[in-house]
Amino acid sequence: MELRKHFDSLENAIVSLFGNNVRIVRMERIFGGDINEAYGLTLTDGTCLFMKSNAGAEESFFTAEAEGLQAIASTGAIQTPHILCSGTDRGRIGGAFLLLEFIKKGERISDYWEIFAQQLAAMHQAEAAGLVEEGTYGFVRDNYIGMRKQNNKANNSWISFFRECRLKPQLRDAAGYFDRTDLKKADKVLERLEDILVEPQHPSLLHGDLWSGNVITGSDGKAWLIDPAVYVGHAEADIAMTELFGGFPPVFYDAYKEAAGIEAGYAKRRDLYNLYHLLNHLNMFGRSYLPSVKRILDYYSLK
Repeated sequence: MELRKHFDSLENAIVSLFGNNVRIVRMERIFGGDINEAYGLTLTDGTCLFMKSNAGAEESFFTAEAEGLQAIASTGAIQTPHILCSGTDRGRIGGAFLLLEFIKKGERISDYWEIFAQQLAAMHQAEAAGLVEEGTYGFVRDNYIGMRKQNNKANNSWISFFRECRLKPQLRDAAGYFDRTDLKKADKVLERLEDILVEPQHPSLLHGDLWSGNVITGSDGKAWLIDPAVYVGHAEADIAMTELFGGFPPVFYDAYKEAAGIEAGYAKRRDLYNLYHLLNHLNMFGRSYLPSVKRILDYYSLK
């Protein structure tokens, strides 16, 4: 996937994209994210842009996000913000930045959740070949889940990929939170994945971090996806993530099931998929997530 140019300053990016006479006249902080700073930029020609920045992030942090947005857009199934460029600005920004079109938020259309479910199903059903090199599951390169690196090494087995690239790295990094009994339970869960998970009927491009905070309503009144952690995997891992922090309305799940179907036994696998995200939160934010992680390890180690 070919990305837009990476610039060495915000000023150079604006001039290259909009012309020598265009400058930033207003830069307003937008609050809401936990990891990055966000700004609305207004240019002298009246153009509005959305900028994410992070003083502590590597250059690859935002180029990986841009690749994820581009992968979702390439399916033609659901809207994402148009990518303008990425860059680093050690002076004005103090680190890396990503420039996107500014999405003006609108009012949800009456069948918002049904259409969102249908569009997500279409994304999951889109051809995923070419998004993984020399394998079926993974992605063309590693990216990020939150601020943490996400291993997307290609694998021809979904279950093996989930074990090696999702659970094992998180469990390894969380080992300091566990006692000996917890570690034994984690080992049992890893050993029993073939008895719990199923291989999908076809590989799907996943958003990878699909909770309500990463879905916005565009000016068209429909759902737009932002802040992806994409990879190719089992579609039900995305659906599981939607249920982790509050969930979507029942009409969404009904419409998704009608459009794409959900394999029998999904409810028994859901929490195992979400163990990955809870471990990631444990590793990012600390031990408030430990009870939920232990509960899931207890349950699946006994299955």
